[in-house]
Amino acid sequence: MGIPSYSTRDEGRAVAINGGINEPETDVANLDAGGRIKAIFSACAGNMVEWFDFFVYAYTAIYFAPVLFPAESQTAQLIASAAVFAVGFLMRPIGGWVFGRIADTQGRKIAMTISVTIMCAGSLMIAVVPSYTQIGLLAPIVLLGARLLQGLSVGAEYGTGATYLSEIATKGRRGFYGSLQYTTIIAGQLLALLTIIVLQQILSPAQLGEWGWRIPFLLGAAGAVTVFLLRRSMVETATPHSRSRAETGGLQGLARHRKAVTLVFFFTICGSLYFYTFTTYMQKFLVLSGGLDASTASMVMSLALILFMILQPLFGILSDRIGMRTHMRLFTGLATLAVVPILYGIQNSGSGPVAFALVALGLVIAAFYTPIAGLLKADMFPIEIRALGVGFPYAVGNALFGGTAEYVALNLRSMGMENAYFYYVALVCFVGFLFAVKMPDLRRRGYLDGDGRIDG
Repeated sequence: MGIPSYSTRDEGRAVAINGGINEPETDVANLDAGGRIKAIFSACAGNMVEWFDFFVYAYTAIYFAPVLFPAESQTAQLIASAAVFAVGFLMRPIGGWVFGRIADTQGRKIAMTISVTIMCAGSLMIAVVPSYTQIGLLAPIVLLGARLLQGLSVGAEYGTGATYLSEIATKGRRGFYGSLQYTTIIAGQLLALLTIIVLQQILSPAQLGEWGWRIPFLLGAAGAVTVFLLRRSMVETATPHSRSRAETGGLQGLARHRKAVTLVFFFTICGSLYFYTFTTYMQKFLVLSGGLDASTASMVMSLALILFMILQPLFGILSDRIGMRTHMRLFTGLATLAVVPILYGIQNSGSGPVAFALVALGLVIAAFYTPIAGLLKADMFPIEIRALGVGFPYAVGNALFGGTAEYVALNLRSMGMENAYFYYVALVCFVGFLFAVKMPDLRRRGYLDGDGRIDG
C-alpha cells in the first residue's frame, strides 16, 4: 500500500501504523502504577550511578592529576586530565552505535544491563591504578583505558535510557517521565560533588591528594553492582516484532530519517556544550577565573545543582502543557542571549553568593532543555530504530562539543583568550536556535503520540 512503517504508543501499548497491523503487546502494556514506578526506578537508579561514576572524574581531577601525570604546572596537569576526559567522550558514538543496535535488536533491558557492568569495570580501574611515580606512563594509560570504558558505557546509557523512559511513559505525562532522566543525571553529578565535599571535611588536602580521591571511584563501582541486580528484573518495552524489524536497521535505517538525525545532532551540540559549561567545567571556572577557593566553589555548585534537579520535573510538566518545540525555542534563544553576560559576571563575581546567583540563572535556562532532551529525540524515531536513532547522533554531537568543552575552555585560558570561549558557546546555541525555529510540532508529527510525519 506504500504506507511507511512507524510506531506510536498510547498508554504503554505499541501500535505499528503499517496498513493497520498492530504490533504484539509488550509486558509494559499491562503494568499498573506500581509496576511502572518500579521499572522507572530501575532505569533511573542505573542512570544515576553511571553518571556519578562519569562525573566524579571531573570533580577529583584537581586531586589525582598530580598523582597520575608528570610533574608540571597545575594548569598543564589539568589540561592533561581534561584531554583524557574529552577522549572518553570519543567512545560515546561507538557506545551509542553498538548498544543502540543491541537495544533495538535484542531489547532495551540487556543493553542497559551490559552498560552498567562496563561502567563498574572502568570505575574500579581508576580506583586502583598506581601513581605515575610507581609505574610511569602506564598510570595515565590505565586512566585513559578506564575512561574509554566509561565513555562506551555512557554512550550506551543515554540512548537506551531515553528510549526506555519514553516507552514506559503514558500520554500526557511524557515530559514529566522524560525529565527523570536528567533528574538522575544531575543527581549522579550532585552525589559525586557531595561525596567530594564530605571527603574535604574529613580528610586533609594531603590525604585527598595521596589516596582519598580513590574513594568515590570505589563507591561508584559498588553502586554499579547493585544496579546490575536491579536491572536484571526490568520489564522489556521493545516488542518481538519491533526487534525483528530492527535487524534491517543500521545506517540504512538512519538514512531514512535524515531530518530526525540532523535535529538530534544540532540540538545535542547546543545542549551539551551549554550543559557541560555550567556543570563539569564550572567547578574549575569558579576557582581559576571567579576567584573562589575550592570548598566555596563546591558549595556554590552543590546548591545550584540541587536547584537544577528540583526544576527538572517542574519544567517537564511545563513541557507537557506548552510542547517541546516551545521549550527548545526558549532554551536556545535565551542561552544565545544570556550566556556571554552570565559568564562575564561569574568571572568578575569574586564572592560565593553572586557566583551562585549567576550559575543558578544559567541552569534555569538549561532547564528548558534538559527535562525534554531524551524524550524529544526518542519522539523523532519509530520503535525499531529508536535507541540507535537517539543514541548515535547524540553521542557524536556530545563527543565533539560536550566532551571538548572543558578542554577548549582551558586551552583558550592558557593562551590568554578565555573570553573567546563565552562567544563560542553563544554561537553554537544560536545554531541550535535556528533549528528549533524550523522544527515541527512533535505532538502532531512525532512517533510517540503523533502521526510519524516528522520526516515528511
